[in-house]
Formats: sequence, C-alpha cells, structure tokens
Amino acid sequence: MKGTLLILLFFVLGLIFSWLGWLPAFIVENDYSTYALYVLMFLVGISVGADTKAFQIIKKVRLRILLVPLTTIIGTAIGMLVIYPFLPMMDFIDTQAVGSGYGYYSLSSILIAEMRTETLGVIALLANVIREILTLVFTPLLAKTGKLSPIVAAGATSMDTTLPVITKFVGKDYAVISVFHGTVLTILVPVIVTLLLS
Repeated sequence: MKGTLLILLFFVLGLIFSWLGWLPAFIVENDYSTYALYVLMFLVGISVGADTKAFQIIKKVRLRILLVPLTTIIGTAIGMLVIYPFLPMMDFIDTQAVGSGYGYYSLSSILIAEMRTETLGVIALLANVIREILTLVFTPLLAKTGKLSPIVAAGATSMDTTLPVITKFVGKDYAVISVFHGTVLTILVPVIVTLLLS
C-alpha cells in the first residue's frame, strides 16, 4: 500500500511541478519517458531472469495453472468490453489496451503514452493503480468468493505488491500460483499492449 501511495505522490508532484512551471526547460522540452521505458524493461528482465523459482514453478505445476492468467486476460477483456459503451471519448482498441496493463501501471502507461497519447497514458496509469488499490482494499471480501478471486483481481501485481495481502487472506498454499500468475502477466503486458496498439 505504501508503494502505491508513493507512486501516486510522485505522479501528483509531477503534475503540480509542471503546472506551476517549477521544472527546468530541458526536462519539459525533452521526452525522457522512452529512456525510462528502456531502463524499466531492462530491470523487469533482470528481476524475471534472476527469479529461478519462477521457472521451477512452471516446470513443477501442471498445465492447469495457465488457466489462472488466461482467466485474468479474458475477464479483463470482457470487463473493458462492458464499460466501453460508457466511454464515448475512447477508441475500442485503446480501451482494451488500458485494461491490458493488468495492474502493471508503470510499464503499461509508458508504452501507451509512447504509442498513442500522453492523455491515454495517464488514463492507463490511473486505471491500473486503481486496480491495485481495489485489490488491496477488497481482498478480504474477494477471498470469501473464491481462493483465486484476489489473485485474478490483482493482475500482474499478484507477484509483488498485493502478494502479502493475498497470502494473508487466501493462504500461503496459493502464493506459488499468485507469483506464477503475476510473472506470466508481467511478461505478457508489453506483448499484448504492443500488439493491440501497433
């Protein structure tokens, strides 16, 4: 929760500093988000590659575990389809791309801003941060509807920021599934978002 609030704080500070004109001209005039994206992708590659347990889980657990991230992908796509008529200002593909961040706000928002507009990138950031916050707040209730519900709701964050609350209310036995689910979605976010917007 602290990590999410910190991200929101920096985002709000960026808005305020830019709006008040407190930033040096070279920061405003040059787009550094592309370089930030490269660094972010490099760090994601390091974290996934260094986590040997993630690859061991894929080998040990049966093929059925793939249904969990698949459910998240299909469920999110259906959810975005349902709310699309209420978003007349957004294109259908753009709506799906925003949903395809699966809670991975830092990467998906930069990708979407680069491939579409900064406004859509901000929408993606807020949508995916809200997904994470709702999961953190409602996991106790979601856990009562089914053990996998909080994991699916968390999306890509089920491997990191929402993992503690998921294991607390669902049980440590589901931690492996949660990490696998988050890892798969983390890898797929740039692939799916890029395919949708290219």
